[in-house]
Amino acid sequence: MTTLRLTIALLLLTLLVGCAGRAPAPDGKRAAGQWEAQAERLEALDTCVLAGKAGLRTPDDTTSANLDWSQHPHYYRLLISGPFGSGRSTLEGREGRFSLTTAEGRFEAATPEALMEQQLGWSLPVSALSDWIRGLPAADSDYTLAHDDLGFPLRLEQDGWRIDYRDWVLAEGLWLPRRMIMAIDDFRVTLVVTEWRPVIDDA
Repeated sequence: MTTLRLTIALLLLTLLVGCAGRAPAPDGKRAAGQWEAQAERLEALDTCVLAGKAGLRTPDDTTSANLDWSQHPHYYRLLISGPFGSGRSTLEGREGRFSLTTAEGRFEAATPEALMEQQLGWSLPVSALSDWIRGLPAADSDYTLAHDDLGFPLRLEQDGWRIDYRDWVLAEGLWLPRRMIMAIDDFRVTLVVTEWRPVIDDA
């Protein structure tokens, strides 16, 4: 159960990272006004592919995993490989149905939160992560957001979580988080995006 718990946590904490194309280092330098200028395009971003690495730390364990994420308006799939030498696990969501396949079997639920409740006895604010990974607060929930000197998000606090944005990368004309740390109580996840390719519809 410990392996399953940590695997699911890694999957869901990196949920909706959204988006692949190699991005080894930031392209250019950030400037004041850029965050506000891209607000509409960032809000509309709903299709992308991502690759990255996630490091998970709890009081009892520390581990890491490789991630491959494909996000579309009505479907997503997250492949995770490497943790505990357990091979690959797959989280999928489509039109209100969610499944998690691990070495221990396949599990289903109507929501990601329900899936965690059923398997772990507790849940994470999975739905909020699609916004957090873009540097945005989730809708319908109170939050505090601090910005850096250039106007980019620096720290977001919402639903008991603290999200620190440590680095940014320019991909398809959008500044997106490259490194972020998410923490609640004694649970901490560091996400480093190694590939971003957002699919931008400028029509």
